[in-house]
Amino acid sequence: MDEFAAVIKAREFVRKVNPTGIPVRVEAYVEEVKAVLRTQTDLGPDEPGWSLCNGGKHYICVNANDRPERQRFTICHELAHIVLGLPSEHNELPWWSYAKRPPAEIICDVFAAELILPYRLFKPLADEAAIDMDSVEDLAGRFLASITATGSRFAAVVTAPCAFVLSEQGKVRYASRSNALRDAYAWIQPRLDLPRGSASEKVRAGATCDGPEKVDADIWFSDWERGGMLLEEARHFQQWDQTLTLLSFVDDEVPSAKREELREDEEELGLEELDGNLRWPSKKRRR
Repeated sequence: MDEFAAVIKAREFVRKVNPTGIPVRVEAYVEEVKAVLRTQTDLGPDEPGWSLCNGGKHYICVNANDRPERQRFTICHELAHIVLGLPSEHNELPWWSYAKRPPAEIICDVFAAELILPYRLFKPLADEAAIDMDSVEDLAGRFLASITATGSRFAAVVTAPCAFVLSEQGKVRYASRSNALRDAYAWIQPRLDLPRGSASEKVRAGATCDGPEKVDADIWFSDWERGGMLLEEARHFQQWDQTLTLLSFVDDEVPSAKREELREDEEELGLEELDGNLRWPSKKRRR
């Protein structure tokens, strides 16, 4: 199973439960699969929780010492294992680490984010928000979700071209991109070292980031020849040596491809296949 399939399954599951308020009531998801939810106070700081099936009944246990948003994500992550039928591989690394994270665990994280930040409730609020870290943090508080999960969802659903990047130990581990960046083939290479001179590199080294900084787009995007300037905001968490980065274009628009490149693409590929999707100009929402 890949991430796209997990998203489809998650949205089907959300439609069955039909949450209407925020933060969503994760207990309703547990009730949908008829599982038993328990909290446990004697789990260690690197033990967010677990799930098992005994006698045909599913049980989910979460660490009562974790923050509420962490407990909510753990519940939904364990629900992913149940709904998707994926085996648990929690023993390899601490829960917070993305270095060499097993694919099944990443897929369950994607499923969990869909449950905590349902598309139907989250997208309208994300589209109304400014493209900045303050918006991500505000939405995280409203949905009672982590900044990491919220930032990833934010970049994935907004209309404006932006990306949210999680780096660990100075290397890119995960990047979420908007459709506008995907359409422009703005690719952020996994395991990329934090770009030299980027705001993310600076905050990891101990500098203070008071707001977005302008950087050349090609320091983040692989084989990028369109030019353009990005606004980059970054937060660093020394406890885990993780860096969160939000990238967006200065004018909320992807620079056009060079005329020569377009001509070569047309000659090589012919006319673009009609797929029924209209490419509307992006709306500028910078505040």
